[in-house]
Amino acid sequence: MLRPKKIPFYGNPSFKNSLKTSSKIRNINPIHFLVKKMINHLLLALAFSCPVNSWRIAFHRWRGVNIGKNVFIGMHIILDRAYPEYITIEDNVMLSGGNHLLCHSRAPKYFKGKLLSYVAPIHLSKFTWIGINTIILPNVTIGEGSVITAGSVVTENIPGHCIARGNPATVIQKIG
Repeated sequence: MLRPKKIPFYGNPSFKNSLKTSSKIRNINPIHFLVKKMINHLLLALAFSCPVNSWRIAFHRWRGVNIGKNVFIGMHIILDRAYPEYITIEDNVMLSGGNHLLCHSRAPKYFKGKLLSYVAPIHLSKFTWIGINTIILPNVTIGEGSVITAGSVVTENIPGHCIARGNPATVIQKIG
């Protein structure tokens, strides 16, 4: 499993500087990074509106998302644009639609010393159900058999076998 790590703050937004910084973060050649980024963007765009679940899953797997068996990924879902490899979705998970799973927070330079700029994993355990339009932020694990209700914002780990809702999401009920 990938571990949380600090990343540089977002500085000069020129193409050249962005390419140099982003490829350095990943320890790859800038041209290789650019090609990988373009393919990632294309696959995400295809998965976003694809009407066939098995194709959506294939597109996200090709992007680097770790996806188990019997998973449903609804339409209009964003699985981190920059760090899809930091997302693990175990078997029998359902993402309803319109969800955003964000593995990174890359703050502008203005916030250096005030906020963290980092990337951290998201882990959805077996039999998890994520309601429509839910946002899951970095460094979160949703426990086995838990339900996150529609429109929630998950900022911290949610234990197994419970229902959580709200912004920030809090446990409201244990299941079974």
